[in-house]
Amino acid sequence: MRQTDFMSSSRKVPFHPVLVGLFLACSGMLVFPQSLSPKHRITHEDIWLMKRVGAPVPSPDGKWVVFSVTEPAYEEKDQASDLWIVPGDGRAKPRRLTHSQGAESGAAWSPDSRKLAFTAKREGDEVNQAYVMDLASGGEAMRVTSLSTTVASPGWSPDGKMLLFASTVFPEAMDDEANRKGAAERKARKYKARVYEGFPIRRWDKWLDDTQIHLFVQSLDPPGKAKDLLAGTKLVAEPGFAGKSADTGQDLEAIWAPDGQSIIFTATKVKNTAAYARGNTHLYQVSIQGGEPKQLTTGSDSHARPAFLPDGKALYFAITREGEKVYNLDRLARLPWPQLGQPSVLSAAFDRSVGNFAFSPDSRTAYLLAEEAGYEKLFFVPAQGGEVRPALETERGAYTNLAIPGKASSTLLLANWESAVNPAELVRIDPSQKKHLGLTSFNSERAAAIDWEPVEQFWFTSQDGRKIHSMLALPPELDRNRKYPLLVLIHGGPHSMWRDQFFLRWNYHLLARPGYVVLLTNYTGSTGFGEKFAQDIQLDPFGRCSREINEAADEAIQRYPFIDGNRQAAAGASYGGHLTNWLQATTSRYRCLVSHAGLINLESQWGTSDTIYLRELNNGGPVWEQGKVWREQNPIRYAKNFRTPMLLTVGENDFRVPLNQTLENWSVLQRLRIPSRLIVFPEENHWIQKGENSRFFYQELHAWLKKYLSQ
Repeated sequence: MRQTDFMSSSRKVPFHPVLVGLFLACSGMLVFPQSLSPKHRITHEDIWLMKRVGAPVPSPDGKWVVFSVTEPAYEEKDQASDLWIVPGDGRAKPRRLTHSQGAESGAAWSPDSRKLAFTAKREGDEVNQAYVMDLASGGEAMRVTSLSTTVASPGWSPDGKMLLFASTVFPEAMDDEANRKGAAERKARKYKARVYEGFPIRRWDKWLDDTQIHLFVQSLDPPGKAKDLLAGTKLVAEPGFAGKSADTGQDLEAIWAPDGQSIIFTATKVKNTAAYARGNTHLYQVSIQGGEPKQLTTGSDSHARPAFLPDGKALYFAITREGEKVYNLDRLARLPWPQLGQPSVLSAAFDRSVGNFAFSPDSRTAYLLAEEAGYEKLFFVPAQGGEVRPALETERGAYTNLAIPGKASSTLLLANWESAVNPAELVRIDPSQKKHLGLTSFNSERAAAIDWEPVEQFWFTSQDGRKIHSMLALPPELDRNRKYPLLVLIHGGPHSMWRDQFFLRWNYHLLARPGYVVLLTNYTGSTGFGEKFAQDIQLDPFGRCSREINEAADEAIQRYPFIDGNRQAAAGASYGGHLTNWLQATTSRYRCLVSHAGLINLESQWGTSDTIYLRELNNGGPVWEQGKVWREQNPIRYAKNFRTPMLLTVGENDFRVPLNQTLENWSVLQRLRIPSRLIVFPEENHWIQKGENSRFFYQELHAWLKKYLSQ
């Protein structure tokens, strides 16, 4: 699907002085630039310096869309990130709203579409604070909070007079003065130690401490003092209280109730059971006056991502079963409001996991995104329930970050769209026309100058009788009469999916640049192919999927005569690194291997990772019972079979697949005198995210492949 020029529109822009000024300053039709110069082979600079366009945040009336744009640099001090604005009908080019040194986040419009709230750390701020910019009247953004703790995720009350936000505080602090005192006491300690009495103790790349996330409301009209709604409640006193966990921290996913008198949020009371049980989250309601939160959902399932219909008559959320399966679909559920009843699941028959969802302004239709066979597609379902159906055909790319303004005169669907050869931009989706129109084109000119082609796709039937999906990224200046080495690239997860998308960490085309065909196979365990397909990796973490990866390579070699079957390599990160290490143990077909953050020892991985119970479920019991998986699918137990030269890379601050896994692998390779190379990135976590480190990684990877695949 190609981004096209804008169609003219008769929709009128509201008469806001600043907004009209922005419009007039950049009025005119958007024309996407086309490169007239010869196309060049992709470089690391091409992928790294592509501008990174954030999620759309439409004004409630749909007239304007705010989004962030990160202008990356190899030195972090040179990187910039600001808020931009574009008319929702696309009749003008985007315009920068902020020019501050620090990045803004959490942009939120006031209900009257005149003001914008966001958080930022500006001059004089020790931590992020909430700011409000009056777009209708003009002027600089004004700071509206002054807490000692970081402010995040602002949201306006329905009447526009109050602001909701989250902050991480000391558990027993009743106000900000107590938080300041607690921070000062901690800073004054003469000793440095971390003390724990329960699991978990680490998350992603950080050690956990005793602070916890709380919700605050603050009056803006008239200006008031921030009130901690959860301080002193029984809920936060629970030893397992926490928000919904993410690799970057916790999120309470808080939203205002339609009447503006209470807040709905997501939380758990069982975080402390993570060593031996599946945790779950529930939805809660707390009054803006404070008091004990009321639990709205029950049972062992997880409930998250609450959102109200525009008419306020129902609360929607994602529900996920938390049973003995390591993977379960996220389904869309509905709860009547304000008179609560039994929740109903709208997508029960939809065999895909529900991603972003949003509603038409008339409250009649729910739109949702879901992964499917290499894409992320747009679907819709009647808000009261019914069949989930595709909103438009998707032949390329992935939609993300769906948003619909709730007070617009008609349904306006906004999202990011990207493909393997189109870095993410902002688009307006028109289901009636079965297409999308671009609202931004920050990367179009740079992308058009690169010699790259869309990924090719194919399916085959495995020896087990399964239909397996794969994609190919082809080298530049492809000559189909030549022979090219094959790089088998293995995705992580395992509950993720190779898709037609632009990546920084494992960019398909940058990997293919020297003249390699890159094979991307969605093996058993991948998402986007149904719940059972993803679940079937349980109790067989490496066996079937590694066979499918090898069979996909055989199929590609047979289908594409330009692939040289005598020159193959395999690479992967995280679970892809696990599988690469398993290939080391079970086959000698590859000339070399590359494993980033991959486990070599199931047993020591279980004992040192930041998550352990799901690994126990996946392997059929605790490690000390030494069940079949622990004995028969542990790569280090087959070290006598290791033969293949291997490049190992890892971030020193990786707590998901800790450094010890790579060091054990390195020790085995060195003991067996197998050609190997170890690269440790002291400042990185599970991923390589710093510009110069990323460039060095690709240089080393290409050098390693060249050494073994050149002839």
